[in-house]
Amino acid sequence: MDQQELRRSANKQGGIRRRIWVEVVSWFWVIVAFIGIEAGVAQARMIPSGSMEPTVLVGDHLLVSRVGYDVGIPFTSMREPLWKEPKRQQIIVFQAPLADQGFPDFIKRCIGIPGDHIKIVGGTVYVNGRALSEPYVRHLPGYQQLARENFPADAGEMAQEFVDRPEWATELAEATVDGELIVPPGKYFMMGDNRDDSNDSRYWGFVSRSSVIGTPVMIYMSIKAPEGAWDQGHLGERFQAYANAIIHPSDIRWRRLFHIFQ
Repeated sequence: MDQQELRRSANKQGGIRRRIWVEVVSWFWVIVAFIGIEAGVAQARMIPSGSMEPTVLVGDHLLVSRVGYDVGIPFTSMREPLWKEPKRQQIIVFQAPLADQGFPDFIKRCIGIPGDHIKIVGGTVYVNGRALSEPYVRHLPGYQQLARENFPADAGEMAQEFVDRPEWATELAEATVDGELIVPPGKYFMMGDNRDDSNDSRYWGFVSRSSVIGTPVMIYMSIKAPEGAWDQGHLGERFQAYANAIIHPSDIRWRRLFHIFQ
């Protein structure tokens, strides 16, 4: 092999090495950007239950903004709250109060902020003495349960029904004054829009500011499927839901795509 061929071979090998290096560097920054976005900018969430219907449906895929609310350390469960505070009637994603029992993150509406006085009479929510306008609420036809419809007046009955957080009975009694629940500093009272079918603050208590992850900004996909398809660990059902959506495009709720939350 003459000198010219050697140079061509060396140049070719050098070009291959440069292309490989460029690819490695490019993918490195893609991964860094992804981790940064996931940790402190936005996250994707799937809705597994109907507690927020009709606002958010089972099978809705949400983009959740964490900007100003929370930043997480990648590959760990460590999180740090930031400067933003949830607002009353804002939809919030937060770490489940029962996360240590394997519960996924919850999505509910913030009904009470620190210092608010809350009571529910006949299904109507009163905050600081005034009825809250809630056009988003769904009530099941003919469904009434006194423990749900009057709160905290029938809190004793509710405390007996729910055992997930038995300490809530004590906290509830301490926070109730003259028939109203007073939201403590650094705490929030969350409820689902599907008011008669929502496991929320009425049953497990306040949400700490440190548990708040962010707020949904957009629906990027919405697929019709049974609730179980979106539960944690149900990968087979989830795969089937996606496969059905590909085979049957009518399973996609096209009108919900790219819906922006106010």
